[in-house]
Amino acid sequence: MTTKTKSKLSGAVMRLFLSFMLIGCIALMSACGQTNTASPNATASGKIKVTTTIGMITDVVNQVGGTHVEVTGLMKAGVDPHLYKASQGDIAKLDKADIIFYNGLHLEGKMIEIFENMGKKKPTVAVSDNIDRAKLRSGAEMETEFDPHIWFDVRLWMTAAESIRDTLVKHDPAHAEEYRSNADAYLKQLQQLHNEVAEKIKTIPEQSRVLVTAHDAFGYFGDAYGMKVMGLQGISTASEAGTKDVIDLRDYLVANKIKAVFIESSVPRKAIDAVIQGAKEKGQDLKIGGELFSDAMGEAGTPEGTYIGMVRHNVDTIVGALK
Repeated sequence: MTTKTKSKLSGAVMRLFLSFMLIGCIALMSACGQTNTASPNATASGKIKVTTTIGMITDVVNQVGGTHVEVTGLMKAGVDPHLYKASQGDIAKLDKADIIFYNGLHLEGKMIEIFENMGKKKPTVAVSDNIDRAKLRSGAEMETEFDPHIWFDVRLWMTAAESIRDTLVKHDPAHAEEYRSNADAYLKQLQQLHNEVAEKIKTIPEQSRVLVTAHDAFGYFGDAYGMKVMGLQGISTASEAGTKDVIDLRDYLVANKIKAVFIESSVPRKAIDAVIQGAKEKGQDLKIGGELFSDAMGEAGTPEGTYIGMVRHNVDTIVGALK
């Protein structure tokens, strides 16, 4: 083989090698391009990791996010968010999340600093932020600007659901239409729920529309649906009811011949039992009208473990006892 022939052969091999290299680079660039079009917040499973505080928010995120979210709720059934302190495990769940949703308005009062720190690194959204402040009740009793129990007015909770929808759309635009569609369907259910609650409360005689609970979590409910609400402990459970509080409430119930009071799933019933005993000594037979869900929903997998199911349970319990 001549030197000239060898040279031609070497050139052909080199051109073939370069062709293979070019094809490989194009394939690699194509793969990289596909990776970059995925949501920056998606997990390996393709889902956005969301961490929430109270169960009511957890439920809405699941309803709106559907199959595109993986939701971890920190507070389970029977947990009082006013007194809740985050564990190291909770901090880890918040740290691993792509998005954090919490109620705000100082409901999760012992976690404020955590949310402020997390907000520097990732979307950390108070679902109450977009609610018109003119529609909020005063929180003076718990030394905050507003009452945080917004979910008891279904119309306000609809605004919270819209905030969740808008956040998911912004951070995962690839599935924006599904989030909007899911939210539209859920908002229709909430509007129907609002109408249902209003109609059921109207079946209670007007003079009997007095809702007495362990703490004053139902103020928005009373304003929205026409009930007088009295809570023994005030808006927050952080402060305990004193002897004067028990006596004053007992005297009111006896004087107005109120026949039922209600306990709450997330609040000890000791103080309410003291009111019942005091009324009995005054000749008033005061009964427990049932257990209501106030700051926490029911167990997961039950109707009361959803926001809509919780509201229906509360209304049916109230109407059944006072009607």
